[in-house]
Amino acid sequence: MPDALTLYLAAPRGFCAGVDRAIKIVEMALEKWGAPIYVRHEIVHNKFVVDGLRAKGAVFVEELDECPDDRPVIFSAHGVPKSVPAAASKRQMVYIDATCPLVSKVHIEAERHHHDGLQMVMIGHAGHPETVGTMGQLPPGEVLLVETPEDVARISPRDPGKLAFITQTTLSVDDTTEIVAALRKRFPNIVGPHKEDICYATTNRQEAVKAMASKIDALLVIGAPNSSNSRRLVEVGSKSGCRYAQLIQRAGDIDWRALQGAKAIGITAGASAPEVLTEEVIAAFSDRFDVTLETVVTAEERVEFKVPRVLREAMAG
Repeated sequence: MPDALTLYLAAPRGFCAGVDRAIKIVEMALEKWGAPIYVRHEIVHNKFVVDGLRAKGAVFVEELDECPDDRPVIFSAHGVPKSVPAAASKRQMVYIDATCPLVSKVHIEAERHHHDGLQMVMIGHAGHPETVGTMGQLPPGEVLLVETPEDVARISPRDPGKLAFITQTTLSVDDTTEIVAALRKRFPNIVGPHKEDICYATTNRQEAVKAMASKIDALLVIGAPNSSNSRRLVEVGSKSGCRYAQLIQRAGDIDWRALQGAKAIGITAGASAPEVLTEEVIAAFSDRFDVTLETVVTAEERVEFKVPRVLREAMAG
């Protein structure tokens, strides 16, 4: 008789509206123009999704100069520096911007503050495409990057009285709060966002992990190693008391020995992980244990973002 095991499923988990929209954009572009369609950077950070789109005819590249002039190119959900669409326009390329609207909101905010004469401080991860894209909205030197509260002491703004801050949308809510506190302490006049930059999906997924942390012996987060929001979920699980919190890409990555003796395991998925991968993980547990499923619901998500007009018109025509 297999051992009894309770699997707690976080809700919400998996795809957010921005990821959903970005994937649709690639699929609709393939329908409209046929293969190949070029995509600058992984459309979303998930190997399963990227491999699926590659099989349909999407070609993933890191830079625009790897794309031919005569095929459409799509910019990933993470956003791109201003120089990228400018270069595409100069080459008269057809391009579609799949930047998540919540990332675009941060871009607009940065430009508005810059227009008002403020220098920006960005809370984000160096080298992450979203951070690179956001910092690339303004001229060099106009955005100072901080990753930790300690970094706040090290920055040298032009005028400490004329600063505003923005954040990457996929950060840990708790860690960001600490960095914001450090910024406000050192720069009392710093201007913050009207509404926080960390997106609803990141916040909701972190809240769901916190809500189930006390019920579980271990936490598995389904997501890619280069997915910022997925990695934050592992950190949130550990900080909330999960003695074992692990990032896995697929069911084949589960370390069964590490889970020996566990009676309750939490499962969640990052915002770029499709539900089919969660189902695969549940099936793997069901093969080995007498599984009871419990869902921990902390929010209902009804957000939807429209795809660009050029694709909507193509589908209607």
